[in-house]
Amino acid sequence: MWIAVDRVGKKFINCSFGSRGTKTGQLLWEKLKKKEIGEVMTDHWRAYAEFIPENIHTQSKAETYTVEGYNGILRHFLARLRRKTKCYTKSLEMLKYSVLLLMKHRNKELSIFN
Repeated sequence: MWIAVDRVGKKFINCSFGSRGTKTGQLLWEKLKKKEIGEVMTDHWRAYAEFIPENIHTQSKAETYTVEGYNGILRHFLARLRRKTKCYTKSLEMLKYSVLLLMKHRNKELSIFN
């Protein structure tokens, strides 16, 4: 799973599901093209350089703390994403819905809870 997070507003933007390769990253990047993107912060995973424009891309493990925090939130609330667990996802579709529902709730975008 690849996720994009707004570091300034501390909000979840979007996600993409698949392998850790370039193809999944490109799927996420296509979803983000409609957004106004100032700077992109990533770690040094090689796939990023293949689709993120160099002029807005900063690679530094020190700049990924927001997205790492979201990874922790996902593991905390969704048992299927925890390491060494007996819970696992049988359906990619249900995993997508679970992640999106949690992120919409965290972004305060669900009217059912307002």
